[in-house]
Amino acid sequence: MLLSGISPDHLTFSFLLKACVRLVDLLTGQGVHGHVLKLGFHNDVYVQNVVISMYAECKVLDSARRVFDEMIEKDVVSWNTLIIGCLRCGVLDLALALFRMMNGKNLITWNSIITGFVQGGRPKEALALFQEMQITSGDGVLPDGITLASVLSACATLGALDQGKWVHRYLKRRGLEFDVVIGTALVDMYGKCGCVDQAVEIFKEMPKKDVLAWTSMIKVLADHGLAREAIELFKEMEGHGTKPNPVTFVPVLCACAHAGLVQQGWRFFQLMTNVYSIAPQAEHYACMVDLLSRTGLFSAAEEVIRGMEVEPDVYVWGALLGGCRMHGNVELGEQGSSEVVMSEIESVLVAVSFELKSLGFLTDSEDKLLEKG
Repeated sequence: MLLSGISPDHLTFSFLLKACVRLVDLLTGQGVHGHVLKLGFHNDVYVQNVVISMYAECKVLDSARRVFDEMIEKDVVSWNTLIIGCLRCGVLDLALALFRMMNGKNLITWNSIITGFVQGGRPKEALALFQEMQITSGDGVLPDGITLASVLSACATLGALDQGKWVHRYLKRRGLEFDVVIGTALVDMYGKCGCVDQAVEIFKEMPKKDVLAWTSMIKVLADHGLAREAIELFKEMEGHGTKPNPVTFVPVLCACAHAGLVQQGWRFFQLMTNVYSIAPQAEHYACMVDLLSRTGLFSAAEEVIRGMEVEPDVYVWGALLGGCRMHGNVELGEQGSSEVVMSEIESVLVAVSFELKSLGFLTDSEDKLLEKG
């Protein structure tokens, strides 16, 4: 286009930058940004918003913030784009500071900050933000399904049953659509707060169920020791034609482990690999080792560990150690203990080397040497 002598306009740059966002292509994005500045589109709000989005998606927040600060005119999209970028990069405090400075917050702003704090591991602050949203609802911004699903997730994490029940009543009072996302969030919340009957009731009322809904309900049953009910529900899910995913098999295998159902556990493990072509991950192996160790089948547990296609982690060795403690297998227990300690040390070394490398104190060759050691 440039070689043909045709001058780009603001739409051209918007499409180019959106392509860079999708590809997470920082180098090309910087080149396009150079053309934006060169051709005088640095004052176009729409173009600058996409530039911010590009830098934020590529996790170069300093550049995103600089573009934002240099904008003569900012709209609600400018603020939301930078706040969302900060949240996705895990810089929650900066996102909150920008949120506090912003005027004219819309539903996207509130949903972003609440969801970001829930996913960022700060559910208590997410609930406080939701309460603040309620106070400012006179501005015409009311919670929707996305807001309430995030709030229910925060309640589930904190075990805040009363607030979870309030959200449930609010849903009914507002007549909001009881979709699969809301239904799954309610099942998860009631389950984690120990209200299994309510979780089952919600699950039965759901007009549509996807694999996440089924998995959530199976997990609730398994977590509360209702192993046979969890297994039956898994079979019911298959009967409805819903294909399980890797996450679904974790609570199913855990249920077998807690109930000591060795044959069924093996059958589900083989079903996962042979029928659904799901490659077992460390958590699946940990469940199988737990199942075999609990029932005293240590040779089979060791065989599973030796045959693992992924590196055994602390949970796999911990499962073996738990069984050894239960059955008084001192010799194997000592081996399991040393492996747990080594796994923990390796995790710490990986974290330390990553931190040193990011700070510029560790070269690539030194990092490889540490990895080898």
